[in-house]
Amino acid sequence: MNALDQRHMATALALAARGLGRVAPNPAVGCVIARGAQVLGRGWTQPGGRPHAEAVALTQARQRFGAEAIRGATAYVSLEPCAHHGRTPPCANALAEAGVARVVAPLADPDARVNGRGFEILRQAGVEVETGLMAAEAARINAGFLSRKTRGRPHLTLKMAATLDGRIATATGESRWITGPEARRRAHLMRAQSDALLIGAGTARADDPMLDVRGLGLEHTAPIRVVADSMLSLEPTSRLALSASDGPPLWLAHGPGAPMDRRRTLQEAGAEMLETPLDVDGRLDIAALMGALAERGLTRVMCEGGGRIASALLHAELVDEIVWFTAGAAIGAEGLPSLGALALNQLANAPRFSLERVETVGADVMSVWRANSS
Repeated sequence: MNALDQRHMATALALAARGLGRVAPNPAVGCVIARGAQVLGRGWTQPGGRPHAEAVALTQARQRFGAEAIRGATAYVSLEPCAHHGRTPPCANALAEAGVARVVAPLADPDARVNGRGFEILRQAGVEVETGLMAAEAARINAGFLSRKTRGRPHLTLKMAATLDGRIATATGESRWITGPEARRRAHLMRAQSDALLIGAGTARADDPMLDVRGLGLEHTAPIRVVADSMLSLEPTSRLALSASDGPPLWLAHGPGAPMDRRRTLQEAGAEMLETPLDVDGRLDIAALMGALAERGLTRVMCEGGGRIASALLHAELVDEIVWFTAGAAIGAEGLPSLGALALNQLANAPRFSLERVETVGADVMSVWRANSS
């Protein structure tokens, strides 16, 4: 593989990223069909998961250059082409039948219906298959899909906005706005690339948020809103409840003991109930909740909750990535801390993350940290 292969694969990965937050439970895939430096067709997985990237790229190539131009070309695909029949034929077959001579793909698809079968279909058809190019970058883009398939839970990003001294609000609960407009805009882009947003009941009560996507022209991409609320304390007059019937879906994760009248009232408002078992401390079992979200097809979840749910996720080792926005302000010890208690008695037991990058966003600083186990 050469520099030209790398360039086309980088384009395929950039195309794949366009599907993030819109294609679950499918992977977000990008495809470039090229003959040397000439690009014949490009595509990415469309909203809802269909059509697949390969089908879009093949259609574009035929429309622009004719079917014969594809014969002998190379297809750069950001994930192994599918091998199973669904609403559309397998992409591996489509590429082989189109006459491509070579397929370059970074990763195998761990879906049990694929998992090497796509590559085998291509090889049996005489297509040269090359793997491994930009595999780490491809795995990052589809971290959610891969996590759901291999770990049975979505990839979870913990997003926090705090002051220099790690506070997320004043003692009175005032938190709007700790960070500036540029950081908030970046956070809304992160929302648009997520399948769901997760907050706790305390944040829902204190902030009365909408958890929508604003200011980017991407309002239609607003993710599912999930509130971990064991006793269904969310008020029917809250903005979340009032928008449940005509806004982004609202799922309320509650315990078995949540009052039936609250369930009925919030269901009638348009919310969907998600009964979740309790842990040994009588709180919502956050790991069970993540498993339930995966069962419902979610691959990428972003938590924007307060310190309590953040610490619960960290304690359960469910955080794959932390995106931390730091504002150049200090509130002091009386402010609300960014994290709740973690019950640590040894520093060696502290959750550890590795710094991936640091970026200035307006007047604030964004640091991205990856779990050492991810």
